[in-house]
Amino acid sequence: MTIDILGLSCNVALRLFSMAESRLSIVLFHSVLSAADPMRESVPNVSCFAEQIRWLQGGFKILPLREATERLHGGKLPARALCITFDDGYRDNALNALPVLVDLKVPATFFVTTRYLEGGMMWNDRVIESVRVWPHDKIDMSPYGLDSIALGSDRQRVLNDLLVRIKYLPYDQREMVTADLLTRSGARTERMMMNENEIRSLHRAGMEIGGHTASHPILCALDDERVLREIAENKAELETIISADVDSFAYPNGRPQRDFAARHIAMLRSCGYRRAVTTAPGTATVGCSPWQLPRYTPWDRAQPKYLGRMLRNYFENAEQVLDTASSVLA
Repeated sequence: MTIDILGLSCNVALRLFSMAESRLSIVLFHSVLSAADPMRESVPNVSCFAEQIRWLQGGFKILPLREATERLHGGKLPARALCITFDDGYRDNALNALPVLVDLKVPATFFVTTRYLEGGMMWNDRVIESVRVWPHDKIDMSPYGLDSIALGSDRQRVLNDLLVRIKYLPYDQREMVTADLLTRSGARTERMMMNENEIRSLHRAGMEIGGHTASHPILCALDDERVLREIAENKAELETIISADVDSFAYPNGRPQRDFAARHIAMLRSCGYRRAVTTAPGTATVGCSPWQLPRYTPWDRAQPKYLGRMLRNYFENAEQVLDTASSVLA
């Protein structure tokens, strides 16, 4: 008999959570918008984010990431434990997300890329802003050896197509292509990423700051020397900014095998990291590597389906790279 998990009532879903073995759910956010944006349809605005946090509060025990992982591997994780995380270091994390978290007394971990702290844009945001205002009927990609794209009326479709095409280009080529697209589009941009004072405001509010490399490369696309430099420089800069240890890390893009490998876990250990999160769906059990903690992003805007999707993810065993040295918490 098949159960339609997404069709379960909230109360039934929560009872099923309580009956299961202790697993750690980690939810991933990136940005919290001031207002809805048709070019970022899946990104919550402030009111939507606050509602989602209340749903999670009602169904889970939300813990700081450090505490949760220590309790997980110590066999003392409470039922329905959950952590909140953010990737990249968007300015709206401090402006929009932090007030909600403080008001609701919810801890979170913010994984920050440092190269764009005082200006500049992540590669994907350059693509978004380029497509938003592109002034011609097609986007000519021939200078980059790619097929051109007819713009049409559905810019979201074009955006998704471009993001897929560009994501796995070699890092330096990806940077060049997206910077050139932004220039050709004529887009006027504002500061999107946090500065040092905004990072400190998160830290002062009791939020954890974690590493996310200096410039957000896909680790498997770089040579080992460059990866180690990305990890170490990012960690050192964040520790200088907040005057505290940074010992949690998020892999850029974050898919096991494709985006990071066992050798990158060894680099994290050598730099002093004690845990790391991926973007593999699923939940962490006591046997899960602390350097490969899975995360998930439910996207429904209705509470029953949102919690139902969390429940379905709860019973997923996450993909991991083979790394026997990470089988216990160091």
